[in-house]
Amino acid sequence: MSAQPRKQVSVEWVKELHARKGLQLWLGFFFGIIFGFLLQKGGVTRYDVIIGQLLLSDFTVVKVMLSAVITGMIGVRFLNSLGFASLHPKPGSLGMNVIGGLIFGVGFGILGYCPGTIAGAVGNGFLDALFGGFVGILLGAVAFAELYPNLESNILKKVDYRDITLPELLNISPWASVFLAAVILVGVLWGLEWLGL
Repeated sequence: MSAQPRKQVSVEWVKELHARKGLQLWLGFFFGIIFGFLLQKGGVTRYDVIIGQLLLSDFTVVKVMLSAVITGMIGVRFLNSLGFASLHPKPGSLGMNVIGGLIFGVGFGILGYCPGTIAGAVGNGFLDALFGGFVGILLGAVAFAELYPNLESNILKKVDYRDITLPELLNISPWASVFLAAVILVGVLWGLEWLGL
């Protein structure tokens, strides 16, 4: 019996997982609960913490998010290098980012939740997250679906910058870009702690 190369074994395992939709749903549910639990333990499902971040008086949200970005960035790159995950960058544009950022920012400022923290806050039993946030997400999705044809042709494709990634932009290896970004983000986290924020 010949040994298969490691990459081939991992690709077959990933294909098998992709074929099992029920298992994918259970894994998503399981990791979603863990994500919500960690958000709650980090304090970022609380309205006063989020508003404190927007008022630049409490940097808990930035610290949690930067820690998650560092962990996720290293984890995804590691899974990709083992063949367990494949990356599919989506194209972007200035129009998408400006409109999305404005809608996200207004909702975040008025309600004090983002989509991830809404789910965690609903899990905590916060009714403002359920009726304001969850219902708002549903209404926003319906409105976006209705307006999408006009938005796509008139706004969303303005200043298109394709699906370029940081390694392509800097002409460096993916691991080098992960290392560079991690060093910068750890530096920001250290700076926030040093400043007592």
